[in-house]
Amino acid sequence: MVKRAVLDDYQDVALKAADWSVLPAEAQVTTFNDHVADPAKLIERLRDFEIVCVMRERTPLPRAIIEALPKLKLIVTTGLRNFSIDVKAAQERGVIVCGTTGVGHPTAELTWALILGLMRHIHTDHQAMREGGWQTRLGRGLKGRTLGLVGLGNLGGRVARIGVAFGMQVLAWSENLSNGRAGEVGAQHVGKEELLAKSDVVSIHLVLSQRSRGLIGAKDLALMKNDAYLVNTSRGPIVDEKALVEALQSGRIGGAGLDVYDVEPLPKDHPFRRLPNVLLTPHVGYVTDDNYAVFYRETVEDVKAFLDGKPLRVIAP
Repeated sequence: MVKRAVLDDYQDVALKAADWSVLPAEAQVTTFNDHVADPAKLIERLRDFEIVCVMRERTPLPRAIIEALPKLKLIVTTGLRNFSIDVKAAQERGVIVCGTTGVGHPTAELTWALILGLMRHIHTDHQAMREGGWQTRLGRGLKGRTLGLVGLGNLGGRVARIGVAFGMQVLAWSENLSNGRAGEVGAQHVGKEELLAKSDVVSIHLVLSQRSRGLIGAKDLALMKNDAYLVNTSRGPIVDEKALVEALQSGRIGGAGLDVYDVEPLPKDHPFRRLPNVLLTPHVGYVTDDNYAVFYRETVEDVKAFLDGKPLRVIAP
């Protein structure tokens, strides 16, 4: 019997999103719908499993966890990049780490849901309606406003094109951005400080790395207009969370739309949950039926290839 674990299946859909019956009967699968953050409890949960399937960066698998799992032979992550897995430690233990592809549009779409929600106060109006209220605030249109994109890769480019379609001026910055790339998607390449100072909405679209961690700090937030919104659907630690909380509490910026956080799931007592100028979603940028169909179909393919001794989508350290 080969024991397989599927972690953090929050919506209890993993076994429905793909055809797991193609795997041999002796490949027993167990799905877990809750999140275990405590390392000791996670080790105890996974001790008897040879294959562990993880969803993006929900459960970290650092060296200490990997080295404490004597039966582990294969880790499958959704996506081809997962910085919460110590791939080098796995390789040293002879554990294969492989991944899946996915679809690119869901996070860009959620970015616009957050932008529109903030500009038209949908979250506060929704709550007011439930409490018996009616019109309470003026919304803000998008046409003629300025959208600032920190990062202009695949996702940032999708967001830029939609901004142009809304009639917005689109500014973009990243450390390696070229004028040519900006022009391809209808954006203007500017400096970071200029982008922050001029934008009505600042949206982040960068990969988390040592270079991008803490990229938006207190000094950067202080450059923004006091009625501007910050939107982050990339990774929480790109923004200094303490500085962002202070800017939101003081009214230094207009508000924020957040899908990602330093600690996930977001602690129940976190100040973000209480701030009225924050629109929150629970890291669902990629959580759509079409994306999950790809994630879990290719997870099954990876597991089957491993069991059959065939080539895998191996992630290198």
